[in-house]
Amino acid sequence: MEGENTFKQWKKQSLNRLDLSKKGSIDRDVANIVSFINSSEHHFTTSSCSGRIILIDGVAALQKSSGDAVFKFEPCVLHVQCRQLEDAQLLHSVAINSGFRNSGVTIGKKGKIIMAVRSTHCLEVPLSHKGQVLVSEEYIDFLVGVANSKMDENLKRIERFYNCLKSALEPEEVKTHLKEEQSDKKTVYRRRRKRIQDSAGSDGGVKNQSESDQEDDLECELTLFS
Repeated sequence: MEGENTFKQWKKQSLNRLDLSKKGSIDRDVANIVSFINSSEHHFTTSSCSGRIILIDGVAALQKSSGDAVFKFEPCVLHVQCRQLEDAQLLHSVAINSGFRNSGVTIGKKGKIIMAVRSTHCLEVPLSHKGQVLVSEEYIDFLVGVANSKMDENLKRIERFYNCLKSALEPEEVKTHLKEEQSDKKTVYRRRRKRIQDSAGSDGGVKNQSESDQEDDLECELTLFS
């Protein structure tokens, strides 16, 4: 009980904290994921980034570079604090299956369990050294194309992660309802199969059943197992 109260306190403090990032708000492409995770009683986000393509040198353009300019693509990253280890393990499994294969779990000295959702498809290329440009404009155009492709894949992984996360963390009553629906479908199929068997003659034929009726039964059977 004490551990649960401590987690709730950590969550409250984290969610009430001011956003100190340069943007000052959550990225649009991960806003749904962050909101969904924070609605869970077992998790909350401590930081997030949907991914970015940047030129690092402290200047506005490569031509004005005075140091070592680096072109980078950084994929989505999320840090999620979890109430218990099994909560982190579930999140880790969802992340790995969604393509975020560099994800991992860490446990701090105070018992904080952090799950980092990370990917491996990064890109980092030096473009200049001590102000001297090392690559051609054609190569820069090529790098931009590669980075854009990686961003497209990054956004697909974000969507896949969100969908898998909703399935994994959906309320128990929803899971129970789905199980009941599946059970009802199996019951209907068993009754239909028994009706067909009861109408069969001793020679293995089917009495009073037209060809179209048989097709309907087959269609129903295929639908139930789709």
